[in-house]
Amino acid sequence: MKYQVGYQDNRQFIDYLLRHIQDVSEVYFPWGNFTTGRGVILSDNTRNNLAADLRSFSAAGVKLCLLLNGNCYGHRALSRNFFQQLGDTVDHLSGEYAVSGVTTASPLIARFLRRNFPDLEIRASVNMEIGTPEGIEYVEDYFDSFYLKREYNYDLEKIVQMRDFCRKRGKKLYILANSGCLNFCSARTFHDNLVAHQHEISEMDNAFEFHGECTTFLKKGDNRLNLLSKTNFIRPEDVSKYEDLCDGMKLATRTNFNPLAVVSAYFSGKWNGNLLDLTEPAHSEILLPEILSNRSIPSDYAEKRLHCKRNCNNCGYCRKVQKNATVVLDKNFTDL
Repeated sequence: MKYQVGYQDNRQFIDYLLRHIQDVSEVYFPWGNFTTGRGVILSDNTRNNLAADLRSFSAAGVKLCLLLNGNCYGHRALSRNFFQQLGDTVDHLSGEYAVSGVTTASPLIARFLRRNFPDLEIRASVNMEIGTPEGIEYVEDYFDSFYLKREYNYDLEKIVQMRDFCRKRGKKLYILANSGCLNFCSARTFHDNLVAHQHEISEMDNAFEFHGECTTFLKKGDNRLNLLSKTNFIRPEDVSKYEDLCDGMKLATRTNFNPLAVVSAYFSGKWNGNLLDLTEPAHSEILLPEILSNRSIPSDYAEKRLHCKRNCNNCGYCRKVQKNATVVLDKNFTDL
């Protein structure tokens, strides 16, 4: 499996990717003041580093994908000025860095790019939550590839259905491997909209801070004991089971506190640490002093989940796996 990896301005991380080009199918990145699923770039230093790193990846033959996956573009979303800026930017990036694709959550951006840049691969963001053939069919005229709705990562029947539908249509299907989002989160759209406007929100005198309903939920009562069953991330050891089910996997690394750990784990196909350290968002701090030891997860875990009946209230398998893999760290260790 080759991976689509998110850019982060981290020298060790970048150098590692350049040394392991054979495992990287693509690097995806934000640009300028276009909002994405992780906000915008505001630092001039980061912008300069990004430009230099894109040249390095391009020279090494790595495909580059521009992120335009913000959930909201505000009052500019339909404006001529917005699409003029968008066209100029894509034209510049295609010429300067040989950008070959764009991931977007906007069907209008996809339609604009298909009309004006027919050679680009236009990909439907995971934020569009497409999980049915109908979801593909509605927008297939201007998308070449699709990320599977993350909640279906362990639904073999759904994956096969989506894979087969894509192949018949000449489309590609990708899977996000290490999302830490809770399944079917009620607040995901709200949260994605906040992220899209976070650069504006940060300038306001705000009455609240919002860190996600997942954080609140997992801190309440014993909810954390069912974290495994309510998440959809795929362990590095289990990626091989998906080789024939999708055209590639995406690794969320843009805001992970240790992106080097993420890529090294997935490139090698093994991880001996806290499994939650690999996800984005990572819930590891919420569970401390408990960690989820990946070495204690059964080798047939993914196989069972891929074929399960998804009747979590009456099953208890994931809860049992999580309990057996939970290790309580010594307090003195967590204080280091």
